[in-house]
Amino acid sequence: MASSNLSSSPAFLKALVYAFFTFLWVFPELAFAKHTGITRQYKFDIKLQNVTRLCQTKSILTVNGKFPGPRIIAREGDRLLIKVANHVQNNITIHWHGVRQLRTGWADGPAYITQCPIQTGQTYLYNFTVTGQRGTLFWHAHISWLRATIYGPIVILPKRHVPYPFPQPFKEVPIIFGEWWKADTETVINQAMQAGSGPNVSDAYTINGLPGPLYNCSAKDTFKLRVKPGKTYLLRLINAALNNELFFSVANHSLTVVESDAVYVKPFTTQIVLITPGQTTNVLLRTKPKAPNATFAMAARPYVSGPAAFDNSTTTGLLEYERVLGPNDNNKNKKLPLLKPRLPRFNDTSFSFKYNQKIRSLANAKFPANVPKTVSKMFFFTMGLGLGSCSASQTCTNNTRLLGAFNNVSFVQPNTALLQAHFFNRTKGVYTTNFPTNPPFKFNYTGKPPNNSMVTTGTKVVQLAYNTSVELVLQDTSIIAPESHPLHLHGFNFFVVGMGIGNFDPKKDPTKFNLVDPAEKNTVGVPAGGWVAIRFLADNPGVWFMHCHLEVHTSWGLKMAWVVLDGKKPNQKLLPPPSDLPKC
Repeated sequence: MASSNLSSSPAFLKALVYAFFTFLWVFPELAFAKHTGITRQYKFDIKLQNVTRLCQTKSILTVNGKFPGPRIIAREGDRLLIKVANHVQNNITIHWHGVRQLRTGWADGPAYITQCPIQTGQTYLYNFTVTGQRGTLFWHAHISWLRATIYGPIVILPKRHVPYPFPQPFKEVPIIFGEWWKADTETVINQAMQAGSGPNVSDAYTINGLPGPLYNCSAKDTFKLRVKPGKTYLLRLINAALNNELFFSVANHSLTVVESDAVYVKPFTTQIVLITPGQTTNVLLRTKPKAPNATFAMAARPYVSGPAAFDNSTTTGLLEYERVLGPNDNNKNKKLPLLKPRLPRFNDTSFSFKYNQKIRSLANAKFPANVPKTVSKMFFFTMGLGLGSCSASQTCTNNTRLLGAFNNVSFVQPNTALLQAHFFNRTKGVYTTNFPTNPPFKFNYTGKPPNNSMVTTGTKVVQLAYNTSVELVLQDTSIIAPESHPLHLHGFNFFVVGMGIGNFDPKKDPTKFNLVDPAEKNTVGVPAGGWVAIRFLADNPGVWFMHCHLEVHTSWGLKMAWVVLDGKKPNQKLLPPPSDLPKC
């Protein structure tokens, strides 16, 4: 009978506790191998919604009828299950911009790269875990120009009880910049592609979907941020505009940059933030100790380095102080003066270059900059515009059309998703692995253009072994005209180890590379008439899109893909596709 009471004896319980803690000590990775975050579920219904801006009502594509779309909130380590249901006639995909998608490339979202689009009446469950990331990112449609209205913020909070490496803000406010078009954006890009020329430009820029008072009949459509005196606000800035980099400033207030592309940076104070399409920037705004007798404009307008037409307008929101009025105060309805910020000239390339050089990783024990110190594969890509021959169905001038190209190859979008072709080893006729590692011919990249500006076309990729350390130099060209290009790499963060104006010098420039605290990014502005050197570790198996985040350049073919092969260990292999993966 005594044996039946053994499990409740003090000696047995003591031995059990000892065994348990010994297990934790000897096998911690097994004890905590289970997912430590929580699972958060969202439903995205893609549907049409009538929205009025600039005195005109139009039917736009939205998520859940909202413009901008709903905010995704998660903590580092959380799993996200986001079911997207397509109720419109357009094919759709959603990209979770900047999320690393470790082994979950099926959830990355670029159409015909990692998935076929979700067709009318169909659904797809995006299933991924946010690993080792915290900060501001965003989601957007990733097919044709549908991200004009389908976008929204992603806020990734640190793990519980983990503080920010900067003063805890009183309040956090997402501020997402966009473009507003009176015309249907699909018609705009289709007409441009048919003519082989540049598209029409947007009619307004927006802050949180609102143009602001500088546009026709838009005073009521103005974003207003009400603040208390003597407080610190964290502004989560996101540029979701299709085709323009933007300068942003708040009148009479300094901004302290503390994060860029969901990576903490060494704080620096600035009056003006430059943010390219695809980039996010967190800034601290400290309000004045007492409520001033003024309202302050927050304004954004474009930075443009190329010769093409652009929307040269300014979107504004209002920073308004809460005021405590005394019993004898008769100024309740008094109109306060509006102070406006000064923004750089639209083509201030010098400001752009200097601003980007200020961004540096924290590079401390808690947040190290794990930049590859040695490189196993080196690549040199020219990027820019060129010309191609028109098809018989197009109506081009001189039978030529504008194309974008890396190393003179303009990417042709396949009819099958590259990731499926790769996973099932059915790549024949879908893509080839002979993407050139260097330009096909040398010339003065930022000087007088070569006589022949024609580019080739094809669906070519670079294939990398798992854990390859990559150095890539991106060189802007002046074939049509020098221009700044916001370059976005899916599936990875990369380190910006160098940048310069003019032609990259392979002997002199690498000696000046920053391998100590370089900026860690997912989107970088390649300077107009200059170059950027980036490094990353190919530790994420799958197919990863790389493209200019100016949507018109992506449409013209300024894009390519990296195929990263599986590693040898089970946790180094791409997971199999989900059962509901859309079919082409």
